[in-house]
Amino acid sequence: MATVLDSVVAPRSSALPSSAALSPISAPSSPSSLSAGARLPRYRGLKVGSALLTRSARSLSYGPASGRASRRGGLVVCEAQDTAVEVPAVGDATWQSLVLDSETPVLVEFWAPWCGPCRMIHPIIDELAKQYVGKLKCYKVNTDESSSIATQYGIRSIPTVIIFKGGEKKDAIIGAVPKSTLTTSIEKFL
Repeated sequence: MATVLDSVVAPRSSALPSSAALSPISAPSSPSSLSAGARLPRYRGLKVGSALLTRSARSLSYGPASGRASRRGGLVVCEAQDTAVEVPAVGDATWQSLVLDSETPVLVEFWAPWCGPCRMIHPIIDELAKQYVGKLKCYKVNTDESSSIATQYGIRSIPTVIIFKGGEKKDAIIGAVPKSTLTTSIEKFL
């Protein structure tokens, strides 16, 4: 069931026109009249008042005498605390160059999209990729798409994590295990 709003109330900045110049959005009498001629106010973006900015943020680029932050100035109002690391996929075409020819140790997760325990271990592999950046490379192999690699290494159960060093299989961990189990295995080969 859909509900139509009678009006929208939002706090206004002093830089915006007064509330007397703006009219509220009226509720259409029927849903068909909404598509026929109703217009919503244009969104102009987030306004940043100088009282909210820190001293270092005030020194960033501002538009000429307008008091507004410049779009080209790079002023960041909201930034994600922790960005996700996407562990890249490796397949038949890239297996040799990315895994076997790598000079650093490589952790490979064998998984499939339909596997529940695989989805449980994905965040752990992502954390390990961040934790060991520069010391260990992490990749994923979808066993449904690259079955020849899975067959070559005897993968019969997923998730399976294999650590390679110098192009050779050094260790294999089968199942959705805790991060500490994977960390202990990784530390042996760094």
